Amino acid sequence: MRLIMITNDDGIDARGLKKLVQAAVNYGEVWIVAPDGQRSAASHSISLREAFDVFPYDYPVGGVKAFACTGTAADCVRVGFQNVLPRIPDVVLSGVNHGFNIGADLQYSATVGASFEAVFLGSRAIAFSEDHTSDGRITDYYLNGILGVLIDREAPDRSIFNVNFPAGAPEDCKGVLWDRPVSHFSCFRDWYKPVETLRDGGVRYLVDGEYRSTYEDGTDKCAVFNGYVSVGAVKNIS
Repeated sequence: MRLIMITNDDGIDARGLKKLVQAAVNYGEVWIVAPDGQRSAASHSISLREAFDVFPYDYPVGGVKAFACTGTAADCVRVGFQNVLPRIPDVVLSGVNHGFNIGADLQYSATVGASFEAVFLGSRAIAFSEDHTSDGRITDYYLNGILGVLIDREAPDRSIFNVNFPAGAPEDCKGVLWDRPVSHFSCFRDWYKPVETLRDGGVRYLVDGEYRSTYEDGTDKCAVFNGYVSVGAVKNIS
């Protein structure tokens, strides 16, 4: 039986994680090692100088073994492989993230970072994300079928599969576009705004930004912004 590990960066209680678990139990033995809270935009960071905790978690889907971790999403994968799971899993599923992971934003995503960590450690990995405005209906409609196609598929060398679901009703979705390359554009144009003047001339800043729809034809961002599910392979290292 396939051994499947599931993680995310939105926390073990996230709605998207539960969707992924409910689909994955149809394909093998499922173990969860996920952060105990929000870890978005932590990229591929790991804990080096501070200890973190892993503890059993009573997960509301029967038949899975679940653990919450106080570290990052990449920490979850590392400790899962080395200490928690009985062996290296056949595949790691990360998500379903609340918000697209497409284009230039991929470099910041801890959903994607956890997936790359799994590949580095010798497994296959698939990252799943959906529009932050989504009510999950398109994800529910397509998730199980896409997972069935990708669960045993080998990605190109040192790559992960990256899946993104648009928002809306299933009848409005135009279908699935496969093999989408990554856009060079991000979803947000951001900047830092000063929010407080501190002592000794210091300034406290907070990130701010605006959504932007710029994309190249044929890319992952083009797909989701035009009402398609996007599936593609993403490579992190040569």
